[in-house]
Amino acid sequence: MMNRKKRIEKILNSNFQQWLIEVVDISSKHSGHNNFTGKEETHFSIILKQSTKNNLKKIEVHRRINFLLKEELNNGLHALEIKIIN
Repeated sequence: MMNRKKRIEKILNSNFQQWLIEVVDISSKHSGHNNFTGKEETHFSIILKQSTKNNLKKIEVHRRINFLLKEELNNGLHALEIKIIN
């Protein structure tokens, strides 16, 4: 079975094809918070860099990512940190 990081990368790469995407598991930074051990793949940082010019607003990108990852968010993904670099 594919781990959460790989699933997120696959979903984002197929939906943001003109972007460079980095997905970083930052769960270990949240060890002890809300009974998290830091090993469950619950917290991620997503960094998107535009490889071509597009007209998407940052809020639209955030909404799209949250929509695309709805299933992950409903099944143990606790937090996303999204950074968009123009």
